[in-house]
Amino acid sequence: MAGACCKCTATLSVFKRSLSVAPRGCSSAPRYQLAGWRPGERGLQEASRASSAVRPAGFYRHTASVCLSCQESMSESLRTCYVYLNQTSRSFAAVIQALDGELRHAVCIFYLVLRALDTVEDDMSIPLNKKVPMLNDFHTYLYQHDWCFTKSQEKDRQVLEDFPTISLEFRNLAQDYRDVISEICHRMGVGMAEFLEKKVGSMKEWDLYCHYVAGLVGVGLSKLFSASKLEDPEVGQDTELANSMGLFLQKTNIIRDYLEDTQEGRAFWPQEAWSQFAGRLEDFAQPQKLDSALSCLNLLVTDALRHVPDVIAYLSRLRNQSVFNFCAIPQVMAIATLSSCYNNPMVFQGVVKIRKGQAVTLMMDATNMGAVQTIIAQYSQEIFQKVSLTDPSRDKTLHILTVIQEKSTLSQSSLPSRTHHLSPMYLSAAMLLAALSWQYLNTTAAQAQGAGDMQGQ
Repeated sequence: MAGACCKCTATLSVFKRSLSVAPRGCSSAPRYQLAGWRPGERGLQEASRASSAVRPAGFYRHTASVCLSCQESMSESLRTCYVYLNQTSRSFAAVIQALDGELRHAVCIFYLVLRALDTVEDDMSIPLNKKVPMLNDFHTYLYQHDWCFTKSQEKDRQVLEDFPTISLEFRNLAQDYRDVISEICHRMGVGMAEFLEKKVGSMKEWDLYCHYVAGLVGVGLSKLFSASKLEDPEVGQDTELANSMGLFLQKTNIIRDYLEDTQEGRAFWPQEAWSQFAGRLEDFAQPQKLDSALSCLNLLVTDALRHVPDVIAYLSRLRNQSVFNFCAIPQVMAIATLSSCYNNPMVFQGVVKIRKGQAVTLMMDATNMGAVQTIIAQYSQEIFQKVSLTDPSRDKTLHILTVIQEKSTLSQSSLPSRTHHLSPMYLSAAMLLAALSWQYLNTTAAQAQGAGDMQGQ
């Protein structure tokens, strides 16, 4: 039950939290992911797992300087929103704050609104008879100045407890931005409510589930890009391509996280797929079921790959460098992750993750369409080389890989012209982002090793 509360102002010292491209931890409930962030936030999670790693003092000094100049012109409530962004995102705080102009604030508020919505959905302490109306009506709270929820048990509950600060900054946005955020919040809330007690059965339902939790985020972001005038109107109008951007990220995360999800009692692989190879989804973790497990895995990877041509088409339309980076990095991480997952028994035995150096290289390279095409071609070729002669999905896999290769090897002259102005400041930011990624991934690897040792004991 929501109750009115007073707005509390977070101390600005918290704003010195590091900006990180690290992935977010997993919740105990269905994942509603922002095509790249969570309610998708799993987008950049391809690099590795989440962590609350403690960084050395020097780390904070460097990262805090990234946004120091823009802090001075912010209202206190907007600065607080960026505090919450850094506290709850851990993967997209840096890339959101690298966006140009007023789009940066719009995407920040969009993220926090959907994070608050997702926190309601995740909170298993809220009974369904209260949760369903909250999800359906959440978009209306944006215009209720004092609405907040103080009974959440989730770790990100601050976005609900201090929702008046977030809704205030939402109402300070231009009308075009408000309309987009409110619409997507409404549609996502309705979708979340629909799937609260509904399992993902058919492949069509898998698409619908991923649409609600990630595709809608892609649609919303695309409309924000166009509303900002940084991108052409067609970017926001073509909802099919925008939806595919979200579905590709979401399906990649669901595929990769099979073991973690099943161990925690969650099931996101569609029954229509896994029932062809096993009586229960959990059976794939049994060594004697490995052949069946790999067949199902490869079927789902093939299904996810069908979105890649749309990803290429979407990215080729983008004009603004900051928007391109924001969109391209999660997508190249995703195809690298799918390549690592394809026909890989580790999906059912442990954690599949991208190598640290590989992740940093992808982040540094994915700054123009030619480089992104090369990356996609590289990883689709890697998958091609792994396709077994006996795999049940072999023909479909080879077909979609052929289509991807054709799309990703188009000559640059056939693509819309797109000029990126890489200023020294941008290059410095890119180097910083890569450095932060490297440091985070090293810390995460050490923590993962420590956790493994503890489990072994």
